[in-house]
Amino acid sequence: MQFQNSLAFAQQLDAQDPLKEFRQQFIIPTENGKEKVYFLGNSLGLQPKRTNDFVQTIMNDWATHGVESFFHADEPWMDYHQHLTQPLSKIVGCLPHELSVMNNLSVNLHLMLVSFYRPQGKRFKILCEAKAFPSDQYMMETHVKHHGFDPADAIIEIKPRAGEHTIRNEDVLQKIVEHKDELALVLLGGINYYSGQVFDMQTITQLAQQAGAKVGFDLAHAAGNIELNLHDWHVDFACWCSYKYLNSGPGAVAAVYIHDRYHNDEKMIRFAGWWGYDQATRFKMDKGFKPMLSAEGWQLGTPAMMMYASHRAALQVVEEAGWTNISTKRKLLTAYLWYILDEVNASQTKPIIEFITPRKENEHGCQVSMNMLERGKEIYNELMKQGFYVDWREPSVIRLAPVPLYNTFEEVWKFGHQLKLIL
Repeated sequence: MQFQNSLAFAQQLDAQDPLKEFRQQFIIPTENGKEKVYFLGNSLGLQPKRTNDFVQTIMNDWATHGVESFFHADEPWMDYHQHLTQPLSKIVGCLPHELSVMNNLSVNLHLMLVSFYRPQGKRFKILCEAKAFPSDQYMMETHVKHHGFDPADAIIEIKPRAGEHTIRNEDVLQKIVEHKDELALVLLGGINYYSGQVFDMQTITQLAQQAGAKVGFDLAHAAGNIELNLHDWHVDFACWCSYKYLNSGPGAVAAVYIHDRYHNDEKMIRFAGWWGYDQATRFKMDKGFKPMLSAEGWQLGTPAMMMYASHRAALQVVEEAGWTNISTKRKLLTAYLWYILDEVNASQTKPIIEFITPRKENEHGCQVSMNMLERGKEIYNELMKQGFYVDWREPSVIRLAPVPLYNTFEEVWKFGHQLKLIL
């Protein structure tokens, strides 16, 4: 498409947008009656208007039936999980029984490492990206210490080359080959939170498994953002939160994917809890753990039903919009953002923005990370003052993520226009 840097053109794209009505499904932050431009779906997605009703239904069940809501609510809580796994499976590309909606992201990562990080002999190392999200770093650090290893020896970090901001795929693959006899686990962010880089998960998985390592991904910035095919890629496990692109609320319930080849493995080591016990005989309260033969067998305790309800409300919006439609608009919306930002950069006597997010379509999602070469914090502060919600990351990066369900092409144009005025 031949883009134009004009308000009329942006409005034309919005008029032609098949998803244009879905913005009305969300509560847009306002100040003095004026809507803000919210480009922070990479940090916390906006609230669907229907969320309150879904949560209130659970509150009403609780008031009416008490604990009997698990069996006698209009939609029994005991079966509520299936309302989440069906739509979620389409978003991450797997079978519904390969999903368990539970806990939060860091807890789930620890639980997955119990099962999939099984160091033996010289095969005890974990390969990850340098400067992974801090929670992932701390999780890996403390987990290898739990096994008696020094993190400096057990954790191998892949860094960008000198003068570069992203990690080359060939460098990831080379590191796997270099340490193929020592690797117990490869654990990367599907999308790096800082740069917005998408890793080649399929190729990485294939090579790492050939080397004898297990493979997992933290999909906090990928789930609900980019196309995923976890089952067909044969990924061993993955974890993600649901409060970013999945719009399920602050601290919302997270989820795990576990490939179904592990579901019947009686030798699988895991931390167990009552809610992961075989559902048909759970209430016999027998001694000896007998897991459900699905990813639900990794559940621990009784689910947080209000969080389930909030998640379900958000997933329902995705279902109605259609995941393919969302992905199509995301690509066009982000392409228009790149175009507008290039126009801004070209209008200056010298470039003021260095883009650290890869440009290739399959190497980025919604997020664009801009390394500001001058006046970064000043520009960020002024954008926020003018009603543009973006994100600051030290030392000089502004992150923004136009989300296809509720952001518009007009907002992208306005952002570029305002940025140029500030400059």
